[in-house]
Amino acid sequence: MNASNDTGWHNWAAVSMLGVAAFTVVTTELAPIGMLSAIAADLDQNTSVTGLVVTLYAWLGAAAALLSVMSISHLPRRPLLVGLMLLLGLSNAVSAASHSFAVLLVARLAGALAHGAFWAMIGTMGAQLVASNRAGRATAIIFAGVSTASVLGVPLINWISHDAGWRLAFGLLGVLSVATALTLAFSLPHVTGTASLRRNQFVSVLRNTDLRRVYLIAACGIVAHFAAFTFIEVLLSSELAIPQSWVVICLFAFGIAGIFGNLLCGVFIDNRLKAVLSTGLLLVSLCLLLISTVTVKNGIIALLLLSGWGLGIAILFVGIQAWIIRLAGPDALPASAIYAAIFNGAIGAGAMAGAALLDHWGIRSLYLTAAIITLLSFIMVIMIRAKPVRHTVTD
Repeated sequence: MNASNDTGWHNWAAVSMLGVAAFTVVTTELAPIGMLSAIAADLDQNTSVTGLVVTLYAWLGAAAALLSVMSISHLPRRPLLVGLMLLLGLSNAVSAASHSFAVLLVARLAGALAHGAFWAMIGTMGAQLVASNRAGRATAIIFAGVSTASVLGVPLINWISHDAGWRLAFGLLGVLSVATALTLAFSLPHVTGTASLRRNQFVSVLRNTDLRRVYLIAACGIVAHFAAFTFIEVLLSSELAIPQSWVVICLFAFGIAGIFGNLLCGVFIDNRLKAVLSTGLLLVSLCLLLISTVTVKNGIIALLLLSGWGLGIAILFVGIQAWIIRLAGPDALPASAIYAAIFNGAIGAGAMAGAALLDHWGIRSLYLTAAIITLLSFIMVIMIRAKPVRHTVTD
């Protein structure tokens, strides 16, 4: 049974709860970014090695996204998503209790399996729960969890780990994961799974020239963003010498602007997708360029630039997902799984590329490179010819 023809308030409530789940998943993924130094010191590791809890998590999540649609996509969505959130909770609990880097890494990788499968399924859920001509709005609501994770997740994890220790931060994420599983159990309607996908269905998606172009745009934009964002604390605290109180404020501003970006997408994305997406990419590129070239020692200026960056990157995340669903039509599930794999792989690649650039050329060169790559994504969007809207999405 598909719930997409039922547009009652309870389906929109379920969409909102999926946004909460997205917040939980993304906060768990990005949590170590705000406490790498504390983890490294406590477990007697250097920061670059500790960074594996981010990069390996992302890469395993990428593989899990593809494998899950070939192995568990036949399962009904409600028990599947609840189970994945419980696995994420277990991962966070073990991470909190770990006293060796090996245990922490294994626990994180277990969470990565849940993370990848979650994003493979969640990409099409908005279109399955609401009327087809509101799929873009539902996707924007779900992806608001990504921006809200930046507003609350990263700054709060940074603050908790600084004041009470990184283990408590992971423990609270475990509690949040279980609570999220319970909300999904009570809010999601029955949505059937699909027949497990075959390899030739992925091949069919990859033969779509337009989808390949959108995947390339996504890969470039996401690599550039996470190359820069992974080291945002280094930029604000060390390079720009901004007081710690302003660092937290800037991170909050980044996420609040991202929520506003989601709201803009919800209003315009169903009818003006390309214009909204290109505007977001251009804004990110300009903000990263100014950060890399202008001597910013003022917290207010940094806040404004990070706000523009947060606004633009939220538009990118939602816009790409909505564009892929629109182009893929009945192949939305494998297309979304490929995007989830690209997204997670790009996070790991971005973090590694950022570390390499930081070590060899410094933080400003890192941000300049990210600005240029994002600008290339913008140019590619402009070059793609707009096509009529296709709203048909099936299970």
